[in-house]
Amino acid sequence: MTILLTYNPRYLTRIKYFLRKIKRKLNLSKLWYQDNGNWHWLKEKQLPIVSLNRSLWRLSVPSFSFHFMLGLSSIIATLGLLANSAAVIIGAMIIAPLMGPIVGMAYSIAMGNRKLLRRSSFTVLKGTILTIAVAWVATSIIGLETVDTEIMARVKPTLIDFGIAMAAGAAGAFANTRRSISSALPGVAIAVALVPPLGVVGIGLGQGEGSIAFGALLLFLTNLICIVFFGSLVFLFQSYGNIERAKKGLALSTAVMFCLGIPLTISMRELIVKKNVRYQIEDFILYETETFNNADINFVTVTPKKGYLKVDIEVAAPINSISQNQIDRIKVALSQLTDKEIYLEVEVVPMKRLISPNS
Repeated sequence: MTILLTYNPRYLTRIKYFLRKIKRKLNLSKLWYQDNGNWHWLKEKQLPIVSLNRSLWRLSVPSFSFHFMLGLSSIIATLGLLANSAAVIIGAMIIAPLMGPIVGMAYSIAMGNRKLLRRSSFTVLKGTILTIAVAWVATSIIGLETVDTEIMARVKPTLIDFGIAMAAGAAGAFANTRRSISSALPGVAIAVALVPPLGVVGIGLGQGEGSIAFGALLLFLTNLICIVFFGSLVFLFQSYGNIERAKKGLALSTAVMFCLGIPLTISMRELIVKKNVRYQIEDFILYETETFNNADINFVTVTPKKGYLKVDIEVAAPINSISQNQIDRIKVALSQLTDKEIYLEVEVVPMKRLISPNS
């Protein structure tokens, strides 16, 4: 059977029509603009200057609510630090209202608003003194002399803490300018941790440990200045204020950050040395020496000192299973391994095994 196809202009026109229709349906760019839509009510807008100014003024006033909540936050943080409870400390971070006036300082620098800067700075100063005083009194009343990991984690700030505070300060300033992401502010408060370092300052003073108090105060100042400086930059980037008004405040913040960067850099170097050397020593003790084969190693700590490393090892081992001669040989080997002078102290906890066999 033969089928004859004759040319008909009408058929060609219909085919072109259907092809154009399919092309319109598959026009992804048009679909994108239709469906992500130019829906104006979904567009994210920054807060007007008037609204943001009113909000940060309200947060920067040292009201009764501010003092009351900050005092409770300080009590919770202090008890959480003494109890070594991370969950309790996080709760104290969330309810602390100290972030508000610090962001107010950043905004006032960007805007060149000296009146707001004085007000917010005074509020931060009062809040700082209140938090330290409450922690000091609480520590003195309780009389607990323990210094656990949650406290020690806040007495040796490094450049890592500087980076955290930098990002948190920028996030805090940005979240205050957008209603849609204001729920992120509690997360910023947790990340930057303002009240716990002040609580550690109070604990250090209450226990008579000046080094603990100083280290924690350094961490708080790092968080404070980073929030102010990088928060100011975020406000300027969004056209709140201008660089001409903010240059004095930014210059002062930069100078303070440079001063804080010196001890932070030293702490960072010590941390790197401590971690690297500790791993070397642990590998050597576990895999390259037979001295501790019959012992259970409880911990190994490495403390950088001026000109040497102090290595403390605690092991549980049978009585007289480790001799002084073995420890001396390990010390020489560690000195060669790390290329540093070693002060080695090994504490052997007597271990006695008692076995009751089956009858």
